[in-house]
This record gives sequence, C-alpha cells and structure tokens, in this order.
Amino acid sequence: MDMMLKLLEKNARMPMEELAAGLGISVQEAARRMDDYQRQGVIRGYRAVIDWEKAGREYVTALIELRVSPQKNSGFDDVAREILRFPEVDNLYLMSGGFDLGLTVHGKSFQEIAYFVSERLAPMDNVLSTATHFVLRRYKDAGIACVDGCADERLEPGRDER
Repeated sequence: MDMMLKLLEKNARMPMEELAAGLGISVQEAARRMDDYQRQGVIRGYRAVIDWEKAGREYVTALIELRVSPQKNSGFDDVAREILRFPEVDNLYLMSGGFDLGLTVHGKSFQEIAYFVSERLAPMDNVLSTATHFVLRRYKDAGIACVDGCADERLEPGRDER
C-alpha cells in the first residue's frame, strides 16, 4: 500500500510539508499525488472521529444485520443502493455468513432507531429479516481508542502481550 495513504489514514490533517518530508518528496509532488487520489476516487473523504457523549449530543448507534432477496441481474447491488440513501445509515456492507448485508445506523434514541428499522427498513420489498444490536459503549472507533486512559498503542504483528 502507498505510504501516503497510510499516513493520511492515520492523520488526514497532516500538514502537506510534514507529509512530503515523511515521504521524501517535494510539497508539490505530495499535493499532486493527493489531487490524483481524490480525482480517481481512492480518497473518498476526510472525517474526524467524534466522541459524541463527551460533546453532549444524544447519539445512539446500532449494528443491523439484514437478510435480503437478491435481484435478478443485479444481485444485492440495487437493494444496497436503496438502503444507502437513508441518512441514518453510516456504513453498509455485503457480508458472508448468516446475513447478507450489515449496516451501522445512528439516531438520537433507541426508539428512533427502532422506528427506522420497523417503519422504513423492514417493510422494504426485498428485506426478509433484520437483527438489530445496539452499541452500548465504544472502546475503539476507526482505529482510535475512545476510552480515557487507553492509548492507541497497537501490538506489533505476531506479538501478544499477556
């Protein structure tokens, strides 16, 4: 994997000068490569990982598993395209195992998410069943520790600290 992408994945706000120095290239070359990645769709966006609880915002997340009936000629793609348009949906994945699609959704309350599942998601023509799991506490999100006192110190591959 390109080192530039790895650096940006860890810190999308890294100053261009620091990024270029870390890669051993000019600032102009780093900017050109970043523009190319954005134009090609390799870089899809930039975001901050927010601790909404500390920010004082009511925020509930749920993981939802769906069994769906695939469509002739498009498989799961058309169903996925319809689901990804819901603003509550943060992530949507085609999965292996007992369910076909996995998604994460957010809302202001458990009731809001329950309403979304029962009134908007479950009644869709191709949705056969749902299983909803509410997130009770975040320990790590997007590779970042979300619990005070827990630094993001990853184990080296192949090394187990016990």
